[in-house]
Amino acid sequence: QVQVVESGGGLAQPGGSLKLSCVVSGRTFARYAMGWFRQAPAKERVFVAAITGNSGSTQYADSVKGRFTISRDNAENTVYLQMNSLKLEDTAVYYCAATTYGSITSQRSYNSWGQGTQVTVSS
Repeated sequence: QVQVVESGGGLAQPGGSLKLSCVVSGRTFARYAMGWFRQAPAKERVFVAAITGNSGSTQYADSVKGRFTISRDNAENTVYLQMNSLKLEDTAVYYCAATTYGSITSQRSYNSWGQGTQVTVSS
C-alpha cells in the first residue's frame, strides 16, 4: 500500500471549475493505476475517472464525460482531476485511490485510499 493525499476541493458555482490533486507516496508511482471516486450525501461512493500507470489510458463515468479530465505526472507522483462545467449534482466528497491490479473502474480493485476532499457546487 501507499499513502494517498487529496487536495483542491472547495466551493464552486454551477458552470465553474475546480482542479483536484492527489499525491502518492513511494517510488513506484508509475506502476499504479489511479482512480477518482465520489460520494454524495446519503449515497454510495461511485466511480468518476481512472488512469492507468505508464500508458495513461483513461476511463470516465458517463456523468462526467466531456467535463472532467484525469491526468497524471509520474515525476511528481501526482494525479489530477480537472473538473469543468460543474453541476449541482457534482457536489460530493471526492476520493483518490491507487491500485496495481484489477478493473480500474471498480472500487474493489483499490487498496490505498485518501481521506477525501469536499467539493460543493452551489449558487
